[in-house]
Amino acid sequence: MNILIIEDTKSLAKTLADIIQKENYSADIALDGCSGLEYARSSHYDAIVLDIMLPDIDGFKVLSTIRKEKNKTPILILTARSDLKDRIYGLDIGADYYLTKPFEREEFLACLRAIIRRQSPMIIDDLQFGDIILSTSLHELKCNSKSIKLNSKEYELLRLLIINQNQVLSKDIILNKIWGFNSDATYNNLEAYISFLRRKLALLSSKVTICIVRKVGYYLEVGHD
Repeated sequence: MNILIIEDTKSLAKTLADIIQKENYSADIALDGCSGLEYARSSHYDAIVLDIMLPDIDGFKVLSTIRKEKNKTPILILTARSDLKDRIYGLDIGADYYLTKPFEREEFLACLRAIIRRQSPMIIDDLQFGDIILSTSLHELKCNSKSIKLNSKEYELLRLLIINQNQVLSKDIILNKIWGFNSDATYNNLEAYISFLRRKLALLSSKVTICIVRKVGYYLEVGHD
């Protein structure tokens, strides 16, 4: 299970991530509304934990935008705003549950499990881009009749680029999603794994290339003969 936490208080976001990870879920953290939307658009999540009082874009706007974009990911609002009108509004615009702060750990987890259970199981197929196929079960990259194994970070990085093939992914988003919010990984680590993947694509004689937008991030492109 992969959970997105959109919460601007860094210490609380870290606490929520720790609670989630102890349940053997993975967690991504976004500290503002704009980043939260970027994360929600960049990957599949089994649930989103959303604060209302966020910098730049408030949680209600984030929620309504996600729903307008036909994203049906279960959303748990977790906020200090306990007025009845806020609870009604949040549920009316698409939240699956509204939990107020302070909260008990077990209640939070029970709410999270409840909204996740409502979703149908998702079958993950192999991912394809251009002439390459990424095996989600074997962590293997295939091109025509050749194949090569990927280590876990190579697999996660290429998977992220494929599922976001129509956009440039920022270096910060990639670092947080692949190495984790509190990791000491740097741009140099990311660049090293980009280099590893480029070599493996070359070994397979693939036409797919990993392109960079300087000072921004990376995207995939299919070359032409």
